[in-house]
Amino acid sequence: MGFSAIDYIVLLLYLAGITIFGVMFRKSQRTVKDYFLGDKNTSWIVISLSIVATETSTLTLIGVPALAFANYAKPEQGGNFTYLQVVLGYIVARIIISLLFIPAYFRGNLLTAYELLKNRFGVKTKNFAASLFLLMRALAEGVRVFAASLVLSAVLSASLPGLPYLWLWSIIIVGVLTLIYTFEGGIAAVIWTDLIQLVIYIGGSLLAAYELLHLVPGGWSSIAAQAATAGKFQFVSFKFDLSVPFTFWAGLLGGTFLTMASHGTDQLLVQRLLTCRNQRESQKAIVLSGFVVLFQFALFLTIGVMLFAYYKFYPLTTKLASNDEIFPAFIVQRLPHGISGLVIAAIFAAAMSNLSGSLNSLSSSTVLDFYKPLWRPEASDEDLLKLSRWLTAVWGIVLIGIAVLASSWGSVFTTGLTIASLVYGPMLGAFLLGVLTKRANQTGVMVGMAVTLVIMIFIKFYTPTLRWAAAKYAFRPTAWMEWVARHTDIAWTWYVLIGTIICCGVGYSLSAAFKGGRSSEPVTA
Repeated sequence: MGFSAIDYIVLLLYLAGITIFGVMFRKSQRTVKDYFLGDKNTSWIVISLSIVATETSTLTLIGVPALAFANYAKPEQGGNFTYLQVVLGYIVARIIISLLFIPAYFRGNLLTAYELLKNRFGVKTKNFAASLFLLMRALAEGVRVFAASLVLSAVLSASLPGLPYLWLWSIIIVGVLTLIYTFEGGIAAVIWTDLIQLVIYIGGSLLAAYELLHLVPGGWSSIAAQAATAGKFQFVSFKFDLSVPFTFWAGLLGGTFLTMASHGTDQLLVQRLLTCRNQRESQKAIVLSGFVVLFQFALFLTIGVMLFAYYKFYPLTTKLASNDEIFPAFIVQRLPHGISGLVIAAIFAAAMSNLSGSLNSLSSSTVLDFYKPLWRPEASDEDLLKLSRWLTAVWGIVLIGIAVLASSWGSVFTTGLTIASLVYGPMLGAFLLGVLTKRANQTGVMVGMAVTLVIMIFIKFYTPTLRWAAAKYAFRPTAWMEWVARHTDIAWTWYVLIGTIICCGVGYSLSAAFKGGRSSEPVTA
């Protein structure tokens, strides 16, 4: 059907409205603590929904339906509901975080997640972990901004065919508009716009599902028949294979450790937990968010299955660059006018929510973990607030630049998760050594983190070389290739678990050898 003037009006109203709404929070930002933690008077339910909106990027909204839509050689790679096994781990992790990490954060009256490591090990450990966060968050968020640009490119190409660099203009539009309200309104603007954006993208997704239900001939019974024939409803696999991401074991173990890292050590989400009134409300917020996420992923996967059935009846007339474009293409080409604009606004809501949270957390870590303690410990609140705003702008420019580079990095969904997974292992290992052990000290933990990071990079980027060498030079290439592939081709869902085990093992062992490093009681003791 194409993108009409009505659709553009709906989209522009959303973009203008959410930006103006966020800017309205500027007056409440009087101190740097207000800018990064708010007034600590926000309902835990609002914060819980903000957590969900923050972890839901355009990667999720377009990548998860694409995951269910696609066909893979193995069911454990996707093309069905097996991703829900990972979501099970997400819920388990939130319960662990509520019992293990949140009490430590509130006992220390912390402003960033990495101050916990400073209290336990020392400044060097805090600086190392915060540096890893800044690097990881910038790279991962750049991928997410690029994912959002795919959507806007699809919209603009429908009515502006032949216009060059649509994806680049898309990146700039998403980045600049989000930067405006994050720059002005701080964390309060981020949290409350998160709530609005969550309502919009969940509502838009439900609307898209409703339209699909009525567009497919025969409705749900026809969709179910098509999906069942293709094995789309499979949601569990007890196969133990490190090379595929979506098995019960990878989901339960890998998903648990991934979320323990992302929600328990990443400033992006720990910052939400620290804005709660007290420890109890923070615990309720994190646990509730897990069940909202379960509903959300089930909805997105269902949309992917419905798209699969729809295109069985109405095949694509143009070839898409990747499966990630299937949902945006359906929205623009097949939905009625007005509804198409609303659903595109929903995808923008997911993109802007995640980006605004990343900008604020990157700025907070830069100011509170580095600038103030290392360069200007005597800086006034007024000076720090000004700097925080300008650093938000600087990080916005950096993320736009990374998004441009991310256009050549492959599947947006797996690329974004893989970047985070490489760094989360050493970070979670350091936090666990801090809250669970007495022996671990600064030197041992820092060496453990560094060693783990090197090993995880090797696992990701160099094990394909081992498989190539095995195939080329082995005496019995078939048998040898099978063995090497089984032991070196490791799916991203295992990265955090493997990294955490390595970091804890190396860090704990070396702490005994480097007794001169700072050591103290576990921070939860």
